Amino acid sequence: MKKRHSAWFTILTLATVGSAALTLSGCSVLDNITGGGEGVVEGEGESTDVFTIEVGDCLNDAEAGETVSDVPVVDCAEPHDSEAFKSIIMDDGDFPGQAAIDTASEEGCVTAFAEFAGISYEESTLGVSWYFPTEDGWSNGDREILCLVYSINEDGTAAVPTTGSLAGAGI
Repeated sequence: MKKRHSAWFTILTLATVGSAALTLSGCSVLDNITGGGEGVVEGEGESTDVFTIEVGDCLNDAEAGETVSDVPVVDCAEPHDSEAFKSIIMDDGDFPGQAAIDTASEEGCVTAFAEFAGISYEESTLGVSWYFPTEDGWSNGDREILCLVYSINEDGTAAVPTTGSLAGAGI
């Protein structure tokens, strides 16, 4: 899977801080803003295999390294980096290509955002990113796009930890 941000945040990130592609054992992530080291993500919370993250889980995944097999899952009442809010399962078949996965990820996550957050994505001050299948992950049966929501600082240049679920936040 890969983790990417919505187009506007990616553009902002590229213009202000820069971004990096990361590989997760069958999943990859686009770092929230900063990169970490290789291996298991460090942070408070119980380390969970990236393929077992579920909707409603809160994660400390902002410092994900280049190769990641586990991410810390924490109680949403504790400070955390992101929250999984929607799972989209792509149809079986041949790997559809990165462009098709990117389109399905962005459209699916941004569309689901309003129902989850209680405000349209365009009006919100929150960010959206997603984990999605890589070609290698696809060949091993991974078809899930997992949508994540996170808080952004006031000037819109960095993800910041939040406490509590962002469900219905309307911000």
